[in-house]
Amino acid sequence: MRIFVTGATGWIGAPVVADLLDAGHDVIGLARSDESARRLLDAGAQVHRGSLDDLDALREGAAAADGVIHLAYEHTGDPQTSLETEQQVLKTLGESLTDTGRPLVVASGLAGLPPGKIALESDTPDPDLPGGQRSFAANKTLDLAERGVRTTVVRLPPTVHGEGDRGFVTMLIDLARTRGVSGYIDAGTNHWPAVHRLDAARLFRLAVEQAPAGTVLHAIAETGITTRDIAETIGHGLDIPVQHLASDAAEEHFGRLALIFGYDVQASSNHTRQLTGWQPEHPDLLNDLQQGHYFTPASP
Repeated sequence: MRIFVTGATGWIGAPVVADLLDAGHDVIGLARSDESARRLLDAGAQVHRGSLDDLDALREGAAAADGVIHLAYEHTGDPQTSLETEQQVLKTLGESLTDTGRPLVVASGLAGLPPGKIALESDTPDPDLPGGQRSFAANKTLDLAERGVRTTVVRLPPTVHGEGDRGFVTMLIDLARTRGVSGYIDAGTNHWPAVHRLDAARLFRLAVEQAPAGTVLHAIAETGITTRDIAETIGHGLDIPVQHLASDAAEEHFGRLALIFGYDVQASSNHTRQLTGWQPEHPDLLNDLQQGHYFTPASP
């Protein structure tokens, strides 16, 4: 297949491109800069110049492909502007694939799913919950199945980890190093689901190859790791104390990460595994942390 990929040089996009190429697919990556174009060419992919603001470029890329994987998201600093851009992108890609039967795979997250339970693939995001508007917009693309598009939404956990990670866990490590203590909030029994980036990449490939129209998949390797376990692993890696923090002291310690690290999120991928045969093969989050690459001087 000839696959058009947005966000093709990003944290998840780069291994998605590599996995597609290794499986024998041709890849066209959207590139808005010379650096992105060079990285795509070095990886063995083709380059399609443009950006998420260039709807004509998106139409051309989708029209020339046998399928689309949409991973990019434009963080403008204004959440409403970013959401409106995303809605236009999804509308444009959907229109380009209408009545073709070709796949459109859209990356999403767990925000907006019903709290207080293990999130399932069948759950629908609530746009009124924090972060829910973006997840709801992605979920709406499933309606394109009625217009002849083989749509799939792949939901990612808050932590997609691996060597070179610059996400939440790296931020927690940097905070712990600065504070001299690795903290967790209250009892530390709240959960974070996680997946290794290489396992996530393989699920995107499986989705574009085989997922039925109107499918939601969960790229969840671990249903939920307690934040105390995460804090203890960080403390061990940095050789610093691990400390319980009362919720009213969390913001002083964690800053803007306090709210995120205080969430209790669990998600299942049982249906995804049964439907696609996907099985995570790479280290889970705690084992990945224990390998030490997060704590080397070169770590961001």
